[in-house]
Amino acid sequence: MFTRVLRLPGFIIIVGVLAAVNRLCVKAGLRFAWTGQSLIPHNSGSRYNHAMRPRIAVESPPLSRAWINSTVSGKDLSRFRRALLLWYDQHRRDLPWRETRDPYRIWLSEIMLQQTRVAAVVDHYRNFLERFPNVQALAAASEEAVLAAWSGLGYYRRARMLHQCARQIAEQHGGFFPRNSEALFALPGIGRYTAAAIASIAFAEPVAVVDGNVERVLQRLVGIKFTGVNLTTPQIWRHAQSLLATSRPGDFNQAMMELGATVCVPREPRCPLCPVREWCVTQGEVPRVEPPSRQKKKQIWCALEWRNGSGSAKVRLVQRPKELSLMPGMWELPQSSESPRPLPASARWRTFRHSITITDYTVHVLRNTLLRNTPLPNAPPAAKAKWIAIDRIPQIPITGLTRKILKAGGII
Repeated sequence: MFTRVLRLPGFIIIVGVLAAVNRLCVKAGLRFAWTGQSLIPHNSGSRYNHAMRPRIAVESPPLSRAWINSTVSGKDLSRFRRALLLWYDQHRRDLPWRETRDPYRIWLSEIMLQQTRVAAVVDHYRNFLERFPNVQALAAASEEAVLAAWSGLGYYRRARMLHQCARQIAEQHGGFFPRNSEALFALPGIGRYTAAAIASIAFAEPVAVVDGNVERVLQRLVGIKFTGVNLTTPQIWRHAQSLLATSRPGDFNQAMMELGATVCVPREPRCPLCPVREWCVTQGEVPRVEPPSRQKKKQIWCALEWRNGSGSAKVRLVQRPKELSLMPGMWELPQSSESPRPLPASARWRTFRHSITITDYTVHVLRNTLLRNTPLPNAPPAAKAKWIAIDRIPQIPITGLTRKILKAGGII
């Protein structure tokens, strides 16, 4: 059944679906964006302009406003894949988790990279593998040891779920990772993206991944510039799957992520360097309204006390109550939400900036000053501070802020 009539100066095309019109126009050197009422020519060099908008007679409900980029299809799709993979082979960053197809190491890197910069992960990744070289070693470790190795990466729930997942793999799967994304998705702490990443990179399963970088690439590639509407999450996943090079699914997924991380960046994308620029209908930054900042600002005071006694040096730490939702059971310097009074000038040492989720802290570190530890308002009372041997600190979980302060003081 014919549902749409496309009228262009000089000829008429009757089609059943809008995508067919687009493919025909592409062969003629034109690109169009569907607005819901008409097709708007995209090519700036086209002889058609906005004053010559073709009219569409619609006899059935219009398609979704999210425009389908049918220019990447057929032979073009093969060229698109080859161009992206060639660029990736020549320009990818040298990262330790790209040297392996071991599902344990790929899984570990993907969990660490969640909400964390690559530069912050590399050393932690190597150090973690030295302590827990395989899933069996991780499963056999105590939670305290896992948190200690994770210390400094933040978002400690990831470490607890990592440990839980390792134990389930060891106990229910004989220490072997499931080899497909559906079974991986059933494991604790593994979402759709992580399951697809492990399955495609370690086991060559032809399943696409979508992270923030891939989403940004696809939003620009498909052309929200013309629709004014972002693709929905299901649409993004469908586009990612349709573009996937099934001959090298793991490399292709990493290439898409690498493109978003290094070229198709959020602000001022490096379009001249993009290997798939000819297929991109946006070719530039898409204006967007930034949501209001949710960040809160707070001040806290920390007491740094250490001593060199007979045997080994020690630092005074307190353990956060296990009832807390944020970093329960971890060790930190005694802290307070209020400055002690009176405060001698000699007590002031340094001021740090530190962020935890949606809170930006200004941290005033004091020396030789006792503080009443109050991690959160209305929180359970903190345990009494203890003197902890410096050489024991690598074996206990300390907060990222405490690690930052102790490193600045040359204590660890």
